[in-house]
Parts: sequence; C-alpha cells; structure tokens
Amino acid sequence: MAHLHFKYGAMNSGKSDTLIKTAYNYTEQGLKVATIKPSIDTKGGEKITARAGGSWEVNILAKPNDNLRGSLKLLAAKQGITKFDCVLVDESQFLSPEQIDQLFEIAKIDETSVIAYGLRADFRSLAFPGSKRLLELADNIEKLPTMCRCGSQAEFNCRMIDGVFTFEGDQVVIDDGRAIEYTSICGSCFMKEKHAA
Repeated sequence: MAHLHFKYGAMNSGKSDTLIKTAYNYTEQGLKVATIKPSIDTKGGEKITARAGGSWEVNILAKPNDNLRGSLKLLAAKQGITKFDCVLVDESQFLSPEQIDQLFEIAKIDETSVIAYGLRADFRSLAFPGSKRLLELADNIEKLPTMCRCGSQAEFNCRMIDGVFTFEGDQVVIDDGRAIEYTSICGSCFMKEKHAA
C-alpha cells in the first residue's frame, strides 16, 4: 500500500536537499520518479534547487488549477510507463487543498508513494492551506529540524524587509522588488522579535 508522506520544517531545514537525495536514490535503483513543484516558486526556474548547491529537474511545474493526478498520468504515458514508483513534491505548502487531495488519490488509488516537502506555517505562524490539508491527510508526518540563531531548534519562519522583521502582509511574497529575506527562529526568539516590532 502506498502512502502520502509530509516532511516539513522551517526555512533552511534541508527540505529540497532531502528531496534531491531521495530522487537520486530512487533513480540509482532503476525506479521511476516524478518531481512536482508549484509554479509560484520561481526560485531555480524549472529545477528544484537546494541551498547546499544541488539541483534536480522538475517534471511538472504545477499551476494553481492544474490537476496533478491528470498531469502525472500524461507524464507517465509520455515516458512509456504505466505509473511512477514515487512522486516527490517540493514547496508543497504552495499547492491548493484540492491539489493535496489529488496527491492523496495518487497514493491511495494509483498506489504510488508521494513524499511532499514544505513549510508548515508562514511568517505570521499561520498554516499554509496546502500544509493544513497535508496535516489532515498524510499517513506519515516528519519534522526536519534546523537551528535558530540562539542554538535552540527553529520552529518559526520570519520575513525581513530591508533587514527589519515584519509580521504583517500577504502570506506569499517571493520577489516584489524589495529586499525580502526569510529566516527560521525558535519560539522564544519569534516572540521577542514580534513584541519588538
């Protein structure tokens, strides 16, 4: 029986790096892997890129209304196979709840393992709709740890504009012309920065 896995972590926890390693391990064993990335994530273009420097080709660059199950079936037919052994999804928090339902169908109806990597919550500590649905549906949920600047485990993502922490604004801002940076911090540092803002 195939499963839907959700591997989440704060920024810099190595999610994309882990996905790339997993893709490499599957293909090294002669298994068929499909990779999906939401089109809203413009980092790396049509590649999944890790901060450590690795990259992997994206098979499906998913637009917000794309049917992932249908796209995957078309991709399999194009490659002359009936199905993939595994589907790996980068930045899954940007998928719609309906697309997460489609990933669940890929696992449960098409019997293909799906591993989704992403953030749990945004810079305001609110769940992304895609992540919320993954937390509701995933068979397995795993946290990938990373460290805060103080040495504690980081749990929260923070947005900085021109070097200043901000806790208001649109949930998703990737490139709007300002100097926007994201970092991960622990709950205590999150509260300190929030109260100082």
